Amino acid sequence: MNLLLDTHILIWALNEDPRLSEKARELILDPDNAIYYSAVSVWEVAIKHALHPENVTFSGKELSQYCQEAGFLPVEMRDRHVFALETITRAAGAPPHHDPFDRMLIAQAKAENMSFLTHDSLLPYYNEKCIVSV
Repeated sequence: MNLLLDTHILIWALNEDPRLSEKARELILDPDNAIYYSAVSVWEVAIKHALHPENVTFSGKELSQYCQEAGFLPVEMRDRHVFALETITRAAGAPPHHDPFDRMLIAQAKAENMSFLTHDSLLPYYNEKCIVSV
C-alpha cells in the first residue's frame, strides 16, 4: 500500500512520539507499505518554523532531510493535484475546517491513489475514501 503521511503523523513517526497510534505505527513499519511525504508538509513546516521557531524547532529543509534518511519517498506538487483539489467535497453540516495544507495533502493522495494517514478528527468529514484515520 502507498501511504501519504499527514504532517503531524510524519513528525510523530520521525520523532517516535508516543502520540503516534499503534495502528499508524504498524502501517508505517509494514515492509509491504511504501511511505511518502509531501512537499506540502515541507512547505507547512517551513512556514510554521519561520513564524514560531520556538514551537517548530526544525526547518522545512531539515524535515525533508529527516524523511530521506528514514527512507520515506517524496511527492512533489503537480497540476493533477490541484485539479484533484477542485473535486474534494465535505459532508453537509461538517464542522468548519480551514487548513489549506490538509486539503492539498488529501488532493495529492486522491490523485496518486494513495491512502492518507491522519489523526485530525476534522478530515474524515471530507467525502474521500483515501483518508485513513489513525
